[in-house]
Order: sequence, then structure tokens, then C-alpha cells
Amino acid sequence: MRKNSIKNIRINQEVQKELSNLIRTEVKDPRISPLTTVVNVEVAPDLKTAKVYISVYGDEKAQADTIKGLKSAAPFLRSQLAHNMNMRNTPELHFIGDQSIEYGVNMSHLIDEITADLKDDENSDDEN
Repeated sequence: MRKNSIKNIRINQEVQKELSNLIRTEVKDPRISPLTTVVNVEVAPDLKTAKVYISVYGDEKAQADTIKGLKSAAPFLRSQLAHNMNMRNTPELHFIGDQSIEYGVNMSHLIDEITADLKDDENSDDEN
């Protein structure tokens, strides 16, 4: 099975959806932030491992604590994944922090500031 085959893409999406649901409803670790998002999942073609990209809205400490909590909950999540999904192999989960959502929010704030400055400059030019 090629890495970008239709089957692999479908498995990635299903594992992402199932992990999101499990993290939100089943995991009770207080280290895991309630503002945790599963951004992407890359399951290896042999279904042995999966890279799970996690985004946490908050500071660096919240992200680090969430990653630690998810790593300790990985065996539980893997067993639940095996129970809920009909797969030949259940992948070993590797959690990786992802900053893309936070980066997007920061970029949006910067764009808003620039457009506000441009509007202010236009208003001051109209007055002169």
C-alpha cells in the first residue's frame, strides 16, 4: 500500500476522527487541556505506527503537559482504537505537538492590526 493511496488517506481520517472522540470523551487525565485538537494523523502503510499531530490552545506549559498526558494515555487510546475500529493491526501512537492553529491565530491578529493601521492612515489623509 502506497503512502498516499486512497485506502491510507481513509484510514488516516478514520483514526483522526476516532482519536478526537476518545480524547474528548474517554481520557480523564487532568494534564490534558480541554482545548486539544487532533490536527492530523499519519498512519504508516504497514499499520504499525501512527504520528498524531496535536494542537493545544494555550501556553507552552499547557502544550507540554498535554503531550505528556497523551503519551501516558497512549496504551489506553490504542486499546480503545482496536476495540472501536476493525483494522488488521492497531498502530502504536506517537504524539507530536503542532503549532499550526496558534500560528494561524497570530497571523490573523497581525493582519487585523495592519488593516486597522491602514484604515487609520486613510482617515488621517482624508482629514488633511
